[in-house]
Amino acid sequence: MSTITQTKTLLCELGDGLALRRSTPADADALAEFNSKMHSDFGPDKPDERVGTWVRDLLSRPHPTFDPGDFTIVEDTRTGQIVSSLNLISQTWSYAGIPFGVGRPEVVGTHADYRKRGLVRQQFAEVHKWSLARGQMVQAITGIPYYYRQFGYEMALDLSGGRVGFEAQLPRLKDVESEAYLIRPAVESDIAFIMQVSAYGSRRSLVICLRDENAWRYELLGMSHKNVNRLEIRIIQTAAGEPVGYLTHPWFNWDTGLVMTSFELKPGVSWLAVTPAVARYLWKTGGEYATSADKPRLAYAFWLGLSHPAYEVFREKLPRLRDTYAFYLRLPDLAGFIRHIRPALEKRLAESELVVGHSGTLSLNFYRSGLKLTFESGRLTSVETFAPVSSQDGDAAFPDLTFLQLLFGYRTFDELQLSFADCWDKADEVRILLNVLFPKQSSLVLPLA
Repeated sequence: MSTITQTKTLLCELGDGLALRRSTPADADALAEFNSKMHSDFGPDKPDERVGTWVRDLLSRPHPTFDPGDFTIVEDTRTGQIVSSLNLISQTWSYAGIPFGVGRPEVVGTHADYRKRGLVRQQFAEVHKWSLARGQMVQAITGIPYYYRQFGYEMALDLSGGRVGFEAQLPRLKDVESEAYLIRPAVESDIAFIMQVSAYGSRRSLVICLRDENAWRYELLGMSHKNVNRLEIRIIQTAAGEPVGYLTHPWFNWDTGLVMTSFELKPGVSWLAVTPAVARYLWKTGGEYATSADKPRLAYAFWLGLSHPAYEVFREKLPRLRDTYAFYLRLPDLAGFIRHIRPALEKRLAESELVVGHSGTLSLNFYRSGLKLTFESGRLTSVETFAPVSSQDGDAAFPDLTFLQLLFGYRTFDELQLSFADCWDKADEVRILLNVLFPKQSSLVLPLA
């Protein structure tokens, strides 16, 4: 074993000269270099400094939830080189207003010479143990298509998506007209206002990532300038200086324009009145970024998920759709999560004229496992697992992990049935109950990075 490995937190020997260990602050530069190569859109020969800066920040700067030991590292002990790595970023999300812990694996990468050896699988097994020990009910990751299904994940929650506009659609001020709303950089004293407006806007989303004051302070002040995840936070205010909302966007253009990733207004402020000024700001600032990068600026973008009030008032001014992608989710204890969100399920029953006060059982067959939900007078009294004896057991069936798509509002039961012939129900009553308990609802989750 190399000297460097002996002095670090060794987790286990993997054989063939490889060892799995936890990171320390001393790994900051090596991990930053490794990930800047592994996660460059232009290949390892053209490292992405922005990704490297993110990784270095996680190991060398204070973070509200991340510890410098929260990377796993596979090291070739013969050379001391990092050959594979990933991390786990702890955070708290909310489902219909009910908080739950989340572990977010990120920057998953393996050097090309060491792939197909199960190194990522070994590291996922490790961080899944960390997440369990931290009481996190869900693991969530953004990543390439299909890959993370191998480790028990399902693509089951809206990720990003939005609409794009161009110069021809940009609303112009008249010659004698001045902006009624101005946009300025946020400062630390704005955090309380941002938190209030964010909480108000979050009511539109089934799932959100919760941020306390420390998390918002980190977003505003804690990251290095070139961190790929750093957002510019801007306050929207009247000409008289009254704050009315906020927006966020990266410090660089994506593709050919500036992308807005969040946009919220306080109660009583008109989206119709404010949104044109926001679009003009995006166009102008995107042009400044394009000039600095010596690249064209052709568009402005509202990446605010599937639905947002700004889309309603800017329908014809955002003609191009950008499809949503999906978070991969893993729920090691599905029954426990259902119990955790019981208040939300009971609220849906109580508000439904179709099944208000429902009593009975609902057995869900996942083919290799199952859940039985028992209701009494509109209350969810028990959630129990069972082992299906046949493929016809239960009241409804969901292949693989597809039930997660229903649970997180990503797909309706009807949509799942159209996509999967082995997704079925036995009676109209079952379909009605599933639709009431698990309605389709969009989410805009901005995870902690």
